[in-house]
Amino acid sequence: MIAGLFRILLFAFLGLIIYNLLRFFTALSKASKSQRKIKHPSGIMVKDEMCNTYLPQEDAIKEIYEGKEYYFCSKECQQKFLEQNKNK
Repeated sequence: MIAGLFRILLFAFLGLIIYNLLRFFTALSKASKSQRKIKHPSGIMVKDEMCNTYLPQEDAIKEIYEGKEYYFCSKECQQKFLEQNKNK
């Protein structure tokens, strides 16, 4: 009877070890995939003409107006710019 209880405890312990190893390697795999998705910023800062802030070029909203490029921090600033220049 004690031998049977010992076997059950041994299998439960081995199952717990296998479960934890699987969780570890799954988390490790997810971490390595997320590291591949990191984008490298260009280091170029652009100015939002409406609110006079600077932001990374890759995060800015780009608008070409009358052949010139303009950058904005938000859709709201872009809309204000377009409305102001529509009235001119």
